[in-house]
Amino acid sequence: MAGNIFERVEIKYLLTKEQYDALNIKLEPYMQVDEYGLNTISSIYYDTKHYDVIRTSMEKPAYKEKLRLRAYGSIKDTSTVYLELKKKYDGIVYKRRVALPIKVAADYLEKGIYPKDYDSQILREIDYFIKLNRPSTGTLIACERVAMFGKEDKELRITFDSNIRTSFDKTNLQTEKEEKPVIDKNRYLMEIKVPGTMPLWLTAALNELKIYPHSFSKYGEAMTIYSKQGMRGVSEIKEEKTHAHKYTGKFNYNYS
Repeated sequence: MAGNIFERVEIKYLLTKEQYDALNIKLEPYMQVDEYGLNTISSIYYDTKHYDVIRTSMEKPAYKEKLRLRAYGSIKDTSTVYLELKKKYDGIVYKRRVALPIKVAADYLEKGIYPKDYDSQILREIDYFIKLNRPSTGTLIACERVAMFGKEDKELRITFDSNIRTSFDKTNLQTEKEEKPVIDKNRYLMEIKVPGTMPLWLTAALNELKIYPHSFSKYGEAMTIYSKQGMRGVSEIKEEKTHAHKYTGKFNYNYS
């Protein structure tokens, strides 16, 4: 696991404020907050007109994948963003991503201008996903995150997401759109990320505080709660046959 390739087990939990406060006390001897502290994470999840990507994901298949564009902190014209292909197979999460200037990423995703100066095997895999799925919609998922890593085991990572919110029909991170809450302000989404087995001290702390795994997709939850610009929620969209169209290199496909 190096550079922009990640392979690990990710386990999710939904915590109350009381559980969050109590767990932080138990984490203190073993975990350290990273250099960014509380940081804003903004991600756009790209999907087809009929939301085939998230619908497939919500059916919990053995293999699934998503494409997202992610930014950390405040978003500026000079920001570096990360175009990421997130795959999950048999409980193991694989992330392959490339770092791009925000304008280069926007030109690629919105105008189909392939970033030749950043060509790589990972970028070609992402390009294949785009050609195969022809994404035409974007859903923003943003949150405030605190990330921790193990003091002895740097591969052990724990993140806490709060103020999770969403905005629909958004394909550009710099476009301002109304954001709506996804979870209650007093709840926290915790993810424990380990390359292998969870340490015994952490297992004991979770058991003591009655914190149990909880299947949760921020994107899936947002699409379940809200309708999309007057359309029905993704779980209610009727199965519609999509027709093959020639790839144009853009996200504005015509599904007629």
